[in-house]
Amino acid sequence: MGRRIGDAEAELNLPPGFRFHPTDEELLVHYLCRRASHQLLPVPIIAELDLYKYNPWDLPDKALFGTREWYFFTPRDRKYPNGSRPNRAAGRGYWKATGADKPVTPAGYSRPIGIKKALVFYDGKPPKGAKTDWIMHEYRLADANRSARRNGSLRLDDWVLCRLYNKKKGWERIPKEETDLTEDSFRTPESDIELPDLDDLGHEAVDMNRSSGAAQLPPAAPAIKEEYDWYSDLNLEDLQNSFGPF
Repeated sequence: MGRRIGDAEAELNLPPGFRFHPTDEELLVHYLCRRASHQLLPVPIIAELDLYKYNPWDLPDKALFGTREWYFFTPRDRKYPNGSRPNRAAGRGYWKATGADKPVTPAGYSRPIGIKKALVFYDGKPPKGAKTDWIMHEYRLADANRSARRNGSLRLDDWVLCRLYNKKKGWERIPKEETDLTEDSFRTPESDIELPDLDDLGHEAVDMNRSSGAAQLPPAAPAIKEEYDWYSDLNLEDLQNSFGPF
């Protein structure tokens, strides 16, 4: 079930009208750097999960906040035990990088503290997956230690920060209760009445006689006499005699 903005504001103790539109620098300095060093975040508004276990369209319901953009902290694993290439398989498809990586250097810093990468989700197995409208911006720390771990773990990064959105402007997460209401708004008292299938009646009504090839129609249904048809059984001569001579 989707999370309403009002509910999120109450649960996270956010002020009314709160909006979360951080810059690349703010995401790295105030959120990813703090999460990596186990410090408190300015606002606990970013969910933590393994993003690569899900299809992107399933993730909005798992976010703590947002209707058109959703933020997540997620670990990254290696594709190969001794390599540094990340495993991009996710859900029933995979994420594919697009464009060049962007170093992020906040004001007052002499060198980049993080790297921003843009990715597109493809539905299906590589290399024949179908390109979708789901976009992800992945932020990783520039100086993180990514050397192979001795315990055989495939973990490449403990945490990266991801911004997820759908590039179609009309796509927006709709809470389930609103979806149900929209469907019911078109229902009328007659919606639950089951009418017979006219095609089925046609097939049952006509019985083809294979020997003659002629179609045998069913006997006509008896006419239903209405209350106002009482005069149809009267005899005109009897009616005149009952009144006598004028």
